[in-house]
Amino acid sequence: MPSWGMTVDTDRCTGCEACVVACHAENNLPTVGPEQAAMGRTHQWIRVERYWEGEFPNIKAKFMPVMCQQCDAAPCEPVCPVNATYHTPDGLNAQVYNRCVGTRFCANNCPYTVRFFTWFTPSWDSPMNEQLNPDVSIRTSGIMEKCTFCVQRIRRAQDTAKDEKRAVKDGEIKPACAQACPAKVIVFGDLSDEDSEVSKLSRSNRGRRLLEELGTRPRVVYLSGGGA
Repeated sequence: MPSWGMTVDTDRCTGCEACVVACHAENNLPTVGPEQAAMGRTHQWIRVERYWEGEFPNIKAKFMPVMCQQCDAAPCEPVCPVNATYHTPDGLNAQVYNRCVGTRFCANNCPYTVRFFTWFTPSWDSPMNEQLNPDVSIRTSGIMEKCTFCVQRIRRAQDTAKDEKRAVKDGEIKPACAQACPAKVIVFGDLSDEDSEVSKLSRSNRGRRLLEELGTRPRVVYLSGGGA
C-alpha cells in the first residue's frame, strides 16, 4: 500500500502562484471576488504565504505554498459528526462531499486554515463553463471542501497501472500544483518507497513540518536552508 506525501522547497519558490491557478482549474474552484473575500469567505485549496527573512537592510521575501497537510493524526477527523472526513489506507485525509452537512467543526479544529465552506453554489457563465474538469464534482453550498492531493489523478494512475499489471511508477502522478510549478518546488510521491524522489527529499536535514509541535504528523515536508 502506498503512503502518499509531498515536499515543498521554499528556497525555490518565487511566489508566482501558478500552483494556485492550476488548483482552481483542476478542481473546479470558484472565484469569490473582493467583497466575499473581505467577509472572510476566501476560497482556495492552496495559498502562497509570504514572510520575511533576515534583518533590515539585508531582508528578503520568502514564499510558502500551504495546502491540506494530510495529517496522520488529523484534528479535523474526530470532530466530524457524520464521518465526512476520514483517513484513507494510503494516507489521504479524504472528504466525502455528499455526506458533509456543513457543521464546520473540521475547519474550526484545523490549525492550518486549509478547509473552506461553500457559501454559495458556484456558477460559471458561458463559455467559462466549458473549462470545468469533468473528473471533479461541482460542490453545492453548505459543505466543507479542501485539497486531497488531486485524488482523481491518483486513482486514475492506479487504475491504469492495474490494467497494465504493473506498479505505479515514481513521478507518474503529479497533482495540478506540482505539474504547473515552473521551479519544481513541489514533489509528490510514495513516502513508503525509500527510492522515490519525495521519500529522499523528505529525509533531508533541510526538512521540517508545519506546526510540527502540535503532533498532527503532517505528510507535507517543507525544505529550506542549506545542507543535503
